[in-house]
Amino acid sequence: MSVPQWGPPQPLTDPDEPLPVMARGDAASWARELIAYLARSAGLVLAPGSVRPFFGACTGRNGERAGDGRYTLALHADATLPTARQPAAARALRAVLERDGFTVTAYRETVDGRPDALLYARHPAGRYFLDLGTGGGADRFALTLRTRCLLPPADPS
Repeated sequence: MSVPQWGPPQPLTDPDEPLPVMARGDAASWARELIAYLARSAGLVLAPGSVRPFFGACTGRNGERAGDGRYTLALHADATLPTARQPAAARALRAVLERDGFTVTAYRETVDGRPDALLYARHPAGRYFLDLGTGGGADRFALTLRTRCLLPPADPS
């Protein structure tokens, strides 16, 4: 399975680029599918009930908001993974993400010789971001996906 994407690559500097159109439910389903794919790729089992979508308002640089319903999505999930296996999971995730066209922007496996995984990545075409790694407990591995602004479909008239 490959990573789901939104359309062809677009320049990151085009201010007139149209926003991707996706209903909130479809966006949450797509994000769940991607997080599940990444978890399987790293041998992680997602904790029951931990996959949670958070929708937010899409705001401009100066705090402005359009009245068209545009939104952002952050989907968070937790997995339990023994500390000793966390560096291997981070390596597996990095390999999968790089193979699937992501740009890894930050990476580590250890801090002071102890497992403490962190991986930040962005998808240039879809322009969404991943924050993966340990935190919040010794055997916890967290996965978070954040989208850029998305536009809900227009209501049928």
